[in-house]
Amino acid sequence: MVMQVLAHRGASKAERENTVAAFRRAASMGANAAELDVRRTSDGVLVVHHNPDLVDGRLICATPARDLPVGVPTLDEALDACAPMWVNVEIKNDPGEPDFDPSDTIADATVACLQRRPEGSGSWLISSFRRETIDRCRHVDSTIATAWLTPGIDAAQVDSVLADLVSSGHSALHPWVGLLTKELVDACHRHGLAVNTWTCDDPERMVELASWSVDGVCTNVPDVALATLTRL
Repeated sequence: MVMQVLAHRGASKAERENTVAAFRRAASMGANAAELDVRRTSDGVLVVHHNPDLVDGRLICATPARDLPVGVPTLDEALDACAPMWVNVEIKNDPGEPDFDPSDTIADATVACLQRRPEGSGSWLISSFRRETIDRCRHVDSTIATAWLTPGIDAAQVDSVLADLVSSGHSALHPWVGLLTKELVDACHRHGLAVNTWTCDDPERMVELASWSVDGVCTNVPDVALATLTRL
């Protein structure tokens, strides 16, 4: 199995992150997938932006879509730019941020958007740091794959956490590369979970990840990752 290359917020070293240009550049480089971040405006439009606030300090959740800067795409515009890559849609729903939605209606809205798209459910992987958010996605549409984002898992809890993810219908774990170990990769695979790690731009580390049979690497430099994997 060849490790999949996920363009982190698009080809974000070459273009401004989470923009149509970044996603198109990632596709032109040959990336397998794109990763992007979803938030919601004050009038309920799903847009792609990493931080809850804009560079001028305005909160996205307090700003109508028509007043956002031109470079902030809607989710549909971003997905259009990602073709033909598959897309890891990260739902931003952090309890510590001003746009936190404890009801997880942002999950409902994201799933509804993907359901309307022509590509089909196999083109999407929804992830979030909030476990309840991906659980909600599974409840709304079990045909769309889901993954839990996490810095890492305590070694004593690995098997119980992974078993719970599987029993809840999730498909993958997305751990931070700085805490990732071969033991965790092996444990995920024993449980039938894929491992897509974030965020790695170091070619030597990419080679190590590939030797561990990591399923996917999220990177700001998909061109570097593709060239590195080609040499293996």
